[in-house]
Amino acid sequence: MYVPASFAASDDVVRDLLTHLRAADLVTATSEGLLATFLPFLYDPTVGEQGALLGHLARNNDQWRHEVLGDALVVVHGPDAYVSPAWYASKAEHGRVVPTWNYLTAHVYGHLVVHDDQIWVEDLVRRLTERHELSRPEPWSVDDAPPRFFRGQLRAIVGIELRISRVEAKAKLSQNRPTADIDGVIAGLTSSGDAASADAVRAARH
Repeated sequence: MYVPASFAASDDVVRDLLTHLRAADLVTATSEGLLATFLPFLYDPTVGEQGALLGHLARNNDQWRHEVLGDALVVVHGPDAYVSPAWYASKAEHGRVVPTWNYLTAHVYGHLVVHDDQIWVEDLVRRLTERHELSRPEPWSVDDAPPRFFRGQLRAIVGIELRISRVEAKAKLSQNRPTADIDGVIAGLTSSGDAASADAVRAARH
């Protein structure tokens, strides 16, 4: 990943991005070529030296059956947004401004392990479900489903674990602009209803 020094993401930013990860793209190089699947992940910092990303694939998705050539890659996406030159204070000063795109992303590399094991997969499904149901007034539990039905659903998926070896991350969030321009970007994103991107720019300026 091309990461200019001004857009290098700190360890804290990367940790926060992975901790709040919801879903991402799993990409593997195989003898059949590149294979990719978008799927939910859970970050577990206690696995290995750098943590792991845990997820599951449909059993009918052949990606898990193909031998991975080298490391697997998970592409993680944070907030992203179009930035209009009209938001820059410097537009009125000299007009030498152009549109750009702000974003936060990480390329997470590691060894991919397949878990075709219902005990492992059930534990993951419970953890994923609890995480995403936690904020609901009446959280749904896997135990709310009929046991036989739930077991059948488990047999239809396969667990995967990306044991992280390295992370390349980039936070391109207007850090290279003058203070007045950054203020304009935050105001512009806020007025357009993109609070997540506005918050990311606000955090990056510090």
